Amino acid sequence: MSTEPLVIPEPEVSWSLPARGRVGMFGLIAAECAIFTIFVVAYIYYLGKSLSGPQPRDVLRVPVFFTICLLSSSLTIHFAEKALRAGMVRAFMLRWFLTIALGAAFLVGTAFEWRHLIYDEGLTIRTNLFGTTYYSLAGLHAFHVTVGLIALSTVLVFALLGHVRQEHAYPVDVLSLYWHFVDAVWVVVFLVVYVVGR
Repeated sequence: MSTEPLVIPEPEVSWSLPARGRVGMFGLIAAECAIFTIFVVAYIYYLGKSLSGPQPRDVLRVPVFFTICLLSSSLTIHFAEKALRAGMVRAFMLRWFLTIALGAAFLVGTAFEWRHLIYDEGLTIRTNLFGTTYYSLAGLHAFHVTVGLIALSTVLVFALLGHVRQEHAYPVDVLSLYWHFVDAVWVVVFLVVYVVGR
């Protein structure tokens, strides 16, 4: 009888590198979070320290409808991506277009708000500390929405030309992460500017 110990082979564990696209996008989002944090902290720090000019409670109107538009676009882009994964390209294009329309409506709302603040209330980026920090923070977010809309519109153009198919669901998913980030940042900006800051 053998006295050698019984050796049980360990099962092989398969390991692969994480997808580069998602890693890259998460890296970009982390860097953008740092930038937005600086602007949010600056806004909060200088809140109420303006010596002259209008204050937030005097001039800001809460953009409820346009906030609903932007946050709803996170749902439409999610369902667009699901449709593409299922191979339903036409449904994908419709939901993708709806995402773009909702994002564009938000930007139009931002433009109307800025027009009111500048021409009706006299608040510009040089009026006081509130004007400087408000336009810097809201403008940074509007810039990111604009970049996102350009990227989404490019995908839609390729889809209309027949170049987007089911196998392209992964890059579409990576792009949708950026859009979700833009929406999440707006929740923070909305709370800081229109809830806490008033």
